[in-house]
Amino acid sequence: MGLMKILKKLKQNEKEVRILLLGLDNAGKTTIMSKFCGKDVSIIAPTLGFNIETLEFRGYKLTFWDVGGQRSLRSFWRNYFENTDALIWVVDSADRMRMEDCRKELHSLLLEERLAGATLVIFANKQDLPSAATSAQIAEVLQLMDIKTHNWLILPCSAMSGDNLLKGMEWLIGDVSSRIFTTE
Repeated sequence: MGLMKILKKLKQNEKEVRILLLGLDNAGKTTIMSKFCGKDVSIIAPTLGFNIETLEFRGYKLTFWDVGGQRSLRSFWRNYFENTDALIWVVDSADRMRMEDCRKELHSLLLEERLAGATLVIFANKQDLPSAATSAQIAEVLQLMDIKTHNWLILPCSAMSGDNLLKGMEWLIGDVSSRIFTTE
């Protein structure tokens, strides 16, 4: 417990937040990260490994770890769990055929000890597409009401337009700061 207290104090001084972006391939993880970082989102290539971006936001230093979601890469996700404060799970709202796979992967992640207690934001992406499921429909399919181990929020969004991305990040920062950056 002594080491954890020391690490928490160091993190408090720096106000650093490590955010892991995961989801199935083509969900929009890289587009969300790029949009939030103010980069061009008109051309995004599939992530074949990982991308890292760091930026200042509301007095916090945010480090985003965007990891590819192809089936062949999912076994490597666990290499990125260490010291994760928040998990952003991105869902392609228009890809109804893979919602069950999406649910299984998410619930498997939430069992990981190194992600225990991490703040969870689910972005129901691609809401700008006419075939998109609503965030309520996605919450039901993903069985979000069964999640008791993590504080979570689901938001409909569009990575292309940026709709609701800021709202999700503000909630994420509020939740992480209430857990980690407390005064003693």
